[in-house]
Amino acid sequence: MSLDYQKLGFKCGLEIHQQLEGKKLFCNCPTLNLRDSKADIKFERKLRAVAGETGEIDAAAKHEMTKSKKFSYEADSKDCCLVEMDEEPPHEINKDAVDIAVQIALILKAKIVDEIQVMRKTVIDGSNVSGFQRTALVAYDGVLETSKGNVRIPTICLEEEAAQRINESKEHTTYRLDRLGIPLIEIGTSPDIKDAEHAKETAEKLGMILRSTEKVKRGLGTIRQDVNISISGKNRVEIKGFQEIRDMSKIIEKEVERQTKLKEKEAAHVRRVEQDGSTSFLRPMPGAARMYPETDVIPLKIDLSKIEQGVPELIDEKAKRYEQLGLSKDHAKDLAKSDKTDLFEKIAKEFSNIKPAFIYSTLLSLTKEIKRKNNVDTDKITDSQFIEIFKALNEEKISKNAVPEILADAALGKLDFKRYKTESSEDVEKEIEKIIKEKPGLNISAYMGLVMAKFRGKIDGSKAMEILKKHVK
Repeated sequence: MSLDYQKLGFKCGLEIHQQLEGKKLFCNCPTLNLRDSKADIKFERKLRAVAGETGEIDAAAKHEMTKSKKFSYEADSKDCCLVEMDEEPPHEINKDAVDIAVQIALILKAKIVDEIQVMRKTVIDGSNVSGFQRTALVAYDGVLETSKGNVRIPTICLEEEAAQRINESKEHTTYRLDRLGIPLIEIGTSPDIKDAEHAKETAEKLGMILRSTEKVKRGLGTIRQDVNISISGKNRVEIKGFQEIRDMSKIIEKEVERQTKLKEKEAAHVRRVEQDGSTSFLRPMPGAARMYPETDVIPLKIDLSKIEQGVPELIDEKAKRYEQLGLSKDHAKDLAKSDKTDLFEKIAKEFSNIKPAFIYSTLLSLTKEIKRKNNVDTDKITDSQFIEIFKALNEEKISKNAVPEILADAALGKLDFKRYKTESSEDVEKEIEKIIKEKPGLNISAYMGLVMAKFRGKIDGSKAMEILKKHVK
């Protein structure tokens, strides 16, 4: 089914939730998603909704309260403290997390608030022990440039991640507290997204900006996207549960088709993504009634002078620089997204005799190949070992052909260049003359194979070929 999004009056906006590295937002506990350690803390709670700042109880909170559920919580005391258990007031807000959020806001050209004011958002599905989630506005009125026009960013918030559900029944849910309190940046867009593919592009670009800080968590569940959708004559629905951006277009298309087939107008609500890409009712749409001030956290003044100096270069901009150094577009993008960018740039700057393309292939491709072929852990090779190897290569103490074996040795904790010391051109030429005399009449490729087997990584292939061409016509 081909959809005419403009004719349908399609409106769409995103909410991106990304976990940050470091300590938790309101205590000094580590930021773990879920440990397999045995829980030595266990307790139970029942939660009820309270009126927000408007004096009303939020509709979504009322809906959860009707379930009358009991909640159990588990934790490892090495990872959690009394703050997660709601037995101690929150500590001051994590300043490092605030700095990261502000840097992201500056990239998105947003206006930074003068002071961080923490609010409480009523949440009584058990995912927050206290019955609310702490959240704070960091910036507003930002903008994201895309191929289909600007997408406005009205809010950038910093909030605490929820606990992780580990099992559930109709009457009872059990949560693990490792994840509770991880700093979470929330980026909300205006309904400026033109179609399903545009939503995917917007999500990918925001993800790229977040990863550019090198201070966000990576892996499944560390970033989540919620999509708000409506068409003419229909109320907005919020779809939760996007884990893979590649599925976003298909799920949006299915939701638009569902809305076009509705015979009666339905109330605004939240839906979850099912395994087949369809969506189902989750709960009523939450509103402003769930918000009220957090009186236990002191407001934080923002000092932009230091934060501005730490704004990172975007991954896309790095990739363009690497292309200018001679890397292909795909390799440049691959490198820019990796954790080897600092090492690559240091080696490329210090050792001018080595082509950047060879540095890239050694750091990212060759190490993977050696890991697979030699069954050694190349992740154990340190940055200083890589620098030693490239230094020896730059000074022509070893040849490129020796690099695979040297890397395999380095992965095993051995780094001895004596075994791979390059042979002089004079010695190589004498040996070539000897080989030709002993095996006359072979073609140049056959001689090349014999020469490389003889010197086994102790001479560069291009130099060997130069000498061969002098003796084989």
